[in-house]
Amino acid sequence: MPEAAHAGRAEALVPHQNTGLPSLPPDPAAARAEMVARLEDEGALHPGPVRDVLLELPREVLMPQGYARHTALDELPVQWQLLDWSAPADRPEYLEILHCGESVLVQHDGEPIVGREAGVRREGGTMTSLSSGMFMTTVLMEQLQLRPGLRVADIGTGAAVTCAIISRICGDQHVVSIDRDPYVTGAARHHFAALSLHPTLVTGDGEAGWPARAPFDRIFASYSMTHVPAPWLEQLAPGGTALLHLTTGSPSWPALAVISKGPAGQVTGELRPVRYGHRAGYGLDWIFLKKSFRERIEAREGATVTHSRQAPPPDTARGFWLACNFLNPGLVRNGGAEHLVIGAPACGSWVAARPDSTDGWEVASAGPRDIWEEIQHAAALWTAAGSPGSYRLHFGADGLQHLSAGSGGGDLQWTLPETSTAR
Repeated sequence: MPEAAHAGRAEALVPHQNTGLPSLPPDPAAARAEMVARLEDEGALHPGPVRDVLLELPREVLMPQGYARHTALDELPVQWQLLDWSAPADRPEYLEILHCGESVLVQHDGEPIVGREAGVRREGGTMTSLSSGMFMTTVLMEQLQLRPGLRVADIGTGAAVTCAIISRICGDQHVVSIDRDPYVTGAARHHFAALSLHPTLVTGDGEAGWPARAPFDRIFASYSMTHVPAPWLEQLAPGGTALLHLTTGSPSWPALAVISKGPAGQVTGELRPVRYGHRAGYGLDWIFLKKSFRERIEAREGATVTHSRQAPPPDTARGFWLACNFLNPGLVRNGGAEHLVIGAPACGSWVAARPDSTDGWEVASAGPRDIWEEIQHAAALWTAAGSPGSYRLHFGADGLQHLSAGSGGGDLQWTLPETSTAR
């Protein structure tokens, strides 16, 4: 998910510290209650079936093992340690990881998940399966308006948290969950058996859906992609809803596509800026500002400094930054910087802008792309379209998918790429 220029804040968790004082055995029920209360305080969770499931779903059964990162965020090589709930010494730290609300990392470099040795250490590599942050997960689960009897396709099984929530609410016989990794679907089947849950678990291409069980009242994806898969539009039932995050590969400005099918089969969609988005799916590059790149920007290596009377749109203009991201792909924002810092890792271009003493902006930039000009051009188009906060998503007869806002000469529009991914 897009926390600043890095993914997975849970990867930076500090190990449990032993104070030397006697402690009570870890209490999963109390930890779940604290997690739920925190999500309620943050406005992500409300009274209803999702809250009820989160209070009773034993996360330590669903995810009996997970990785803790024991190196700093920018420290390389990354050192990972596999924690195991069945090991008493691991329980205090793993209880915190399971219930802190951040991502829980369950698979390293496509490894088998069931039957791993507790305490194993990994160096470098990539986490290839995880449970997404709970703020985002609960917001999306509530937005699906789940209820008993709904037929649901859960695309991207991962750690199976969303599949478990959906199965508890809708009934597991109505749920299909698809993942490209047989170790992931095998682990989900193993862990679900301990919870007496038996949804249909499929190893395959999530973008193809599952026509054998269509139509679906809800389709949900736990990874982001470049466009809405056409089979999902066909497999969505009249009156149904599909939710997925769309991405350009940048984690900085996530967007949620909300797809609806009317009683007569007409499909409509909307693209909205959101606080968090899922990681890019398999086969898509996920771009970041590496530490060395951020240091070059801070040192202003090769920079040209100019002054501008035109301010960039504020962070609160989320509809603008969503559009700017799609109109000018390849950009990543350094969310930890005090002022506006945006880079293009593919070519090394960057811009850093801050207010100056003349009520204007000091703009330092370098590289072949003029990112400041790209921002200003996109801002002019966005303003002419009426400063929209979200965008209409159109599905053309030619198979292309278009975004638009405004009308007439003030229309702001772009076309989504057709790049396919598999999960």
